[in-house]
Amino acid sequence: MTSNIQKRDSLFRYLISFMVVTLALAQGCRNESLRNIPEEGLAAINADSLRRHISVLSADSLFGRKPFTAGEGKTIRYLKQQFAAAGLEPGNGDSYLQEVPMVNILATADPAMQVTAPGGEFTLRAYDDYILWTDRTVASISLDKTELVFAGYGIVAPEYNWDDYEGLDVRDKVVMVMINDPGFRSGDPAFFKGETMTYYGRWTYKFEEAARQGAKGCLIIHNKKAAGYGFIVQQNKFNNTRLQLVRSENEPEVCEAIGWVPESTACRLFTAAGYDSLLLEQAGKPGFRGMPLNLKLTTGMTVQSSYNKSYNVIGRITGTRRPDEVIIYTAHWDHLGIGKPDEKGDSIYNGAFDNATATAGLIELARAFNSLGKKPERTVVFLSVTAEEQGLLGSEYYAQNPVYPVEKTVANINMECLSRNIVTKDRILIGRGQSELDDYLEEELRRTGGYISDETHPEAGYFFRSDHFSFAKAGVPALYAVSGVDVIGKGREYGIRVQNEYRDKNYHRPSDEYDPETWTMEGAVEELKTLFMVGNRLASEKKWVQWKPGSEFKAVREAGRQDVK
Repeated sequence: MTSNIQKRDSLFRYLISFMVVTLALAQGCRNESLRNIPEEGLAAINADSLRRHISVLSADSLFGRKPFTAGEGKTIRYLKQQFAAAGLEPGNGDSYLQEVPMVNILATADPAMQVTAPGGEFTLRAYDDYILWTDRTVASISLDKTELVFAGYGIVAPEYNWDDYEGLDVRDKVVMVMINDPGFRSGDPAFFKGETMTYYGRWTYKFEEAARQGAKGCLIIHNKKAAGYGFIVQQNKFNNTRLQLVRSENEPEVCEAIGWVPESTACRLFTAAGYDSLLLEQAGKPGFRGMPLNLKLTTGMTVQSSYNKSYNVIGRITGTRRPDEVIIYTAHWDHLGIGKPDEKGDSIYNGAFDNATATAGLIELARAFNSLGKKPERTVVFLSVTAEEQGLLGSEYYAQNPVYPVEKTVANINMECLSRNIVTKDRILIGRGQSELDDYLEEELRRTGGYISDETHPEAGYFFRSDHFSFAKAGVPALYAVSGVDVIGKGREYGIRVQNEYRDKNYHRPSDEYDPETWTMEGAVEELKTLFMVGNRLASEKKWVQWKPGSEFKAVREAGRQDVK
């Protein structure tokens, strides 16, 4: 009996000791976690500083920050000064700049397009009924009774058993295709990716595929919901200069004439050809085959080309232990310059929200990292890229000509359009499910009481519309999270309304201007703190971030990095 009591007492004492040790370890881990929070870095991120940078970067005196303009020179000088003031070393040898050779193309389209139909001829008006341009550097482009062919979504996707060009002859013709992909209208999440746009739905792909098929021209049918923006966004670029990277001799050729038509124009063309708008629905169904429309187009454009160099701006904080391993923060500094006046007569596209906010945020993050008592073990690079608005050109050039080897680049953290005057509980993660960076973001948000929410407009293809995509294509895991919609004190409906109002009224318009009265930047500060914590963790650990199984970028990464496990 005494022996049993002694055994029970011994077991009880053991359990008490175990609980005490466990609690002590837990408290120790909690204290260690608290010690690892870099309070000095978080404190360095400042709303007043953000507003000051935004006011400079979006001022009329920078003329909309378009590359190859006086606005570029002023922007570059300001960023170099601020990077140096933030304590960054030059990021490209002894320079803060990376040259990006580009060609500036001004295609001036004829005011009208003549359509020859079986029932007679009619005229389409440039700007209202279509827009047209070229990426070729020739003196002129001419369509002379060039045949028009409808090719559905203009997609060749073997993995989806889909080929819109099967049986179609589009060589030396104009092909008309739809924006987005067949999953968009299907309501079936297993068809392509349902409402979430694949790269096959992106307008850049449409032009690329049309050129591969030998088409002379390509017109994309615009739909506001399918594109993610109104036709006015394309109209604002009509008969204006466009930039392209200087093409190498071995690059594939591009179509002679490319452009967009609104759905109303497409339906008018269908009617003239003896069809109707049902083609737009039928094109998304398996088995659909495109057809010649028996219409011929006549129009032209004159072309002026000039070669020059724009610049990416690069600064760095060199890692203390693994300086050859790199974390890269990105934000594009450019916007659209001076263009078509709006209803108020304003012609300067200031780009305050898009993307002076994130460019200012890049400077704040640089100050935050530089303020740390314990410097990062990996090198942290701050890269402000050019010509994002022209097709991700600055980041594409960097990915093809990296200052820091791609195989030594741990991750990219990209920023666009930081919150102006709302604070949200959530962050919208673009391209969720691609890499382990999702988990880093989720853990940091959970620590501060926040959460990740899904994209409100997955059909818009935002994963393919910002600079992180250039890094992803090169195999570098990339994080792109934007302001959420669950506004503290006002809820999701309010947040979605704010998001939609910007898209409909201010996106790529002169009205995207800084307002010192309402832009508190409180939400931006919280977003930057989250991204700072993610980057600081990446810069302080030995682990290499992985793409998740099923990501189309996983094989690219593993081919480039033999030590990836």
